[in-house]
Amino acid sequence: MGHRNTQPYGLVSQKFLSCSLFLVIVLVLCCILFWGSTAPPAPINHSLLPNEKAFSFIEDQRIPLRDAMGDDLLLNHGISSLAQNQPEEQVLKKCDPSKALLKVFMYNMPPEFHFGLLGWVADGKSVWPDIHTKIPSYPGGLNLQHSIEYWLTLDLLSSRFPDRRGPCTAVRVEDSREADVVFVPFFSSLSYNRYSKIERPEKIGRNKMLQQKLVSYLTAQEEWKRSNGMDHIIMAHHPNSMLFVRTCLWHCMFILADFGRYIPHVANVKKDVIAPYKHVIKSFANDTSTYDDRPTLLYFQGAIYRKDGGKIRQELFYLLRNEKDVHFAFGSVRANGINKASQGMRLSKFCLNIAGDTPSSNRLFDAIASHCVPVIISDEIELPFEDVLDYSEFCVFVSASDAVKKGFLMKLIRGISREEWTRMWNKLKEVEHYFEFQYPSQKDDAVQMIWHAVARKVPAIRLKVHKSRRFSRFKIGR
Repeated sequence: MGHRNTQPYGLVSQKFLSCSLFLVIVLVLCCILFWGSTAPPAPINHSLLPNEKAFSFIEDQRIPLRDAMGDDLLLNHGISSLAQNQPEEQVLKKCDPSKALLKVFMYNMPPEFHFGLLGWVADGKSVWPDIHTKIPSYPGGLNLQHSIEYWLTLDLLSSRFPDRRGPCTAVRVEDSREADVVFVPFFSSLSYNRYSKIERPEKIGRNKMLQQKLVSYLTAQEEWKRSNGMDHIIMAHHPNSMLFVRTCLWHCMFILADFGRYIPHVANVKKDVIAPYKHVIKSFANDTSTYDDRPTLLYFQGAIYRKDGGKIRQELFYLLRNEKDVHFAFGSVRANGINKASQGMRLSKFCLNIAGDTPSSNRLFDAIASHCVPVIISDEIELPFEDVLDYSEFCVFVSASDAVKKGFLMKLIRGISREEWTRMWNKLKEVEHYFEFQYPSQKDDAVQMIWHAVARKVPAIRLKVHKSRRFSRFKIGR
């Protein structure tokens, strides 16, 4: 027995030694190759990384591309050329429509409702301009502050471009049954600003006529009939836009500046979205100012005598006009008013944002762009994206009743320390890009933030639509 077992154990030992020697040789060679290599590691291909989740703007606080490149370049060049001209670190990954947060069906409405209001004439092939070639320009001045309709429409039109780079929070779909929401591309603020007056011999203004035609158009669409308009988005950012038909469209989601001229059941914070104004002064790029570099303590320039809630401006004017280090004066866009306001805000520590005819004002967003800490005196104001942004970190809020008490406001402002002001000033620079409108849209700018806000409303919209169908699917004639 012992003799017969000797040979197998010997074979096993030899095999074991051979395998062990082979493994040692392999390990030695791997170590030599690893330690001897001097080649740098391959760079990470960020284009292959998964898309970032919704609300990633909390981590990424990149300066908007618009500030670095200027409005003219962004409005007059195609997306491809923009990507080619950017520094390598600013070239964004391509949009992946399949991973979009929001699917949007947009009506192919006649140009008279949108770019036709800008003077663009369709060539018969499409109701939309070829924005790869040329983008119709939007009028400047105060028209720009309510131009959200322009930027959102451009973003949707470009969302399916194969060469689009950057975010695609919202993507346009051709089948409305696949959509989360239905987008109505009516440039209502532009219609109000340009076409409210009745031109003789006409008996009705073009703005009112378009609103009436819009209602007729919408109520005839299958998409409208499926939901009674509850999943439709209507842009009515100017407080006087959609004035004649808003009560007919109250089921829709409105994108507004505020609720100042709406009755509660027509527009409210539960179903609608508050969007920022587009600031009319230039962004303060490369701002290195300090507390001492801004000699004016408190700044306001604008219309002083207003109606409704804006009457407080007059009271504050008489309280503050003789205060040291306070600039409180009438101002308008005339006589280089925008540039003067820009210079004044950049030289001020705090900027007043007081209720006007309605609770909101573009002045807040001019102040943010100037890194002038806003002092908000408007009890009824609703603020854009406040469900994800804490405005108390970069704004001072004062109730109207306190603001008109003699000495209260100045004591409050003078009591804010240099350190606290500096903290708020730094926060303004972090959040300013959330309020930038630009094309092409960039990550977490105003356009993308609005789409995020719309997406957060979608579950509530679905709930309403589904409830409305409880007794409508099967009907018995009587």
